[in-house]
Amino acid sequence: MLTMDDIIRDGHPTLRKTALEVSLPPSEEDNQILASLLEYVINSQNSEVAEKFGLRPGIGLAAPQINILKRMIAVHVYDEKGNLLSHALFNPRIVSHSVEKAYLTSGEGCLSVDEPHPGFVPRYARVTVKGYDMDGNEVKLRLKGLPAIVFQHEIDHLNGIMFYDHIDKDNPHRPIENAIPIER
Repeated sequence: MLTMDDIIRDGHPTLRKTALEVSLPPSEEDNQILASLLEYVINSQNSEVAEKFGLRPGIGLAAPQINILKRMIAVHVYDEKGNLLSHALFNPRIVSHSVEKAYLTSGEGCLSVDEPHPGFVPRYARVTVKGYDMDGNEVKLRLKGLPAIVFQHEIDHLNGIMFYDHIDKDNPHRPIENAIPIER
């Protein structure tokens, strides 16, 4: 089981590198790593488990955050209708996106970043993501709102990009034109 001790922190060189594609079908080891990422985000949202093991709550986690430079992410998040989107994907990529932007009014956080980075993070309002599940089947997801933001955040990790790289350094809370503000 992964804990916060397994998650590398901001400043670690792995977080700024581009992760490598996972060979498909996935190896047993890669399946175990991907399963552990999903297990962490699920456990971290269970208050009893999180408290027992000192887990910071998260809704997404990428393999580079546990110092494994492979293209794997796990997301466990509810959409605006209360539907659970729980996915563990190999080689996820954004295949299309809206012109329209969106951002979280509260800003974004990250399990690898201990200090706050206030400001708006512009993201695409809608994305289509393709990747592969643990059985090697292709998965295609059409996402909007918070789930779309979470997937973009996690896929950024696979490319060595941190959420605060997107924040306007001169005016972090400047409204983003023609963007949908999302409350969280």
